[in-house]
Amino acid sequence: MEPGADWGLGHPSPVIRGELGYGLWRRCIALGVTGSAAVYRSLDLARALMRLGAWVRPVLSRSAAELVSPRLFEWATGLPAVTEVTGAIEHVALARRCDAVLVAPATMDTLASIAAGRADDAVSALAQEALGLGKPVLLVPAMHEGMWRRSRRLVEELEEAGAYVMKPRLEGSQAKFPDTWLAAWWAESVILRGRDLAGERVVVTAGPTWEWLDDVRLVTNPSSGLMGVSLALEAAWRGAEVHLVHGPLRCCHWSGWRSYLASAASVTTTEEMLEETLRRIKGASMAFYAAAVADYRPSRRLRGKVPTVSGGLEVTLEPTPKVAEAAVKAWPHGIHVGFTAEPLTGEELLARAAEKLKRYGFDAVAANSTVERGSGFGVETNHVYLLDKRGRVLEARGYKREVARILLDAARRLLAEKRGDA
Repeated sequence: MEPGADWGLGHPSPVIRGELGYGLWRRCIALGVTGSAAVYRSLDLARALMRLGAWVRPVLSRSAAELVSPRLFEWATGLPAVTEVTGAIEHVALARRCDAVLVAPATMDTLASIAAGRADDAVSALAQEALGLGKPVLLVPAMHEGMWRRSRRLVEELEEAGAYVMKPRLEGSQAKFPDTWLAAWWAESVILRGRDLAGERVVVTAGPTWEWLDDVRLVTNPSSGLMGVSLALEAAWRGAEVHLVHGPLRCCHWSGWRSYLASAASVTTTEEMLEETLRRIKGASMAFYAAAVADYRPSRRLRGKVPTVSGGLEVTLEPTPKVAEAAVKAWPHGIHVGFTAEPLTGEELLARAAEKLKRYGFDAVAANSTVERGSGFGVETNHVYLLDKRGRVLEARGYKREVARILLDAARRLLAEKRGDA
């Protein structure tokens, strides 16, 4: 919902809302901040959530307010920060008014307070009220590694109570605050979809493959891998057990992103991608073949570096294995979604998708144009048409994480139809 006139609408900070998508548009998120050394990361997280469309109302514990001025959070969000529960019973008002509560960073003490049903300060009181109202409560722990290990029981209790907990990034002796963008994306996904893919096994291929001409030169394509990685992370945020097989990526420089997947195999050639995909495909509920594999390879790899000479160089190319086709044959169950990137638009693009749908036995094919601006290789956005076996066409356009969300929704519906649960 849009906040009222008392929410500081004249402040310049909200101008960034929606810069990176509108998934959280008109959503209110109460951002609980506790006294962790990672408290400063919450400022960046607040801004990231705003760029996804949200209104963010900061709520600071007493210890957090001692580390960072509440006024700084007001400058960042455009909304005043709550630091105490007063006669205005702010925790009740915010729990009712906001769509979700996100506590980041969450200390071990905060996790223990919420799990025990205590309301020791403004943040834990807000979380208790929201849980009681059935609102999503999201927790992003940050602490030393030993404390995190001791918190595992607390995490189980919190999840049983309906809260969502994002795994921290384990580095050295610390359980660190996750990459800020990943935390914002996780929050967006959980608020919008919950864990609707819990219990599902999802396999995704992503990125290009390389086929070597000699020890220096290769045959490949401009795929960055962002579409496939977006599918993998979005599925993981929604509770699935995700296995990713990816070629050399030119995207995704977020810290520790692979740790949120069940497995992530890095490969180079199409043959290697085939091997790793077949190793993981058995038992998959859904499979997305978003990798842009090299369709041809030199018939033999030359050693060293072929010297540059006048008159050119003749190379014989041979087809590479069809990864998706082999995977569908190896596991003809679940939902298989193929991808095709073509220098076509409109009906010609859909005709190519229909051809691949039939040839490879897919349940659906996602087709995008490489000649349309803002679609295809090397950009953060995409415009996809999903054609399924029944001839239905679904259009998805936006940032690749948003397109991934729509494709996963569609695959989930197809899976329900296949299981007879529709």
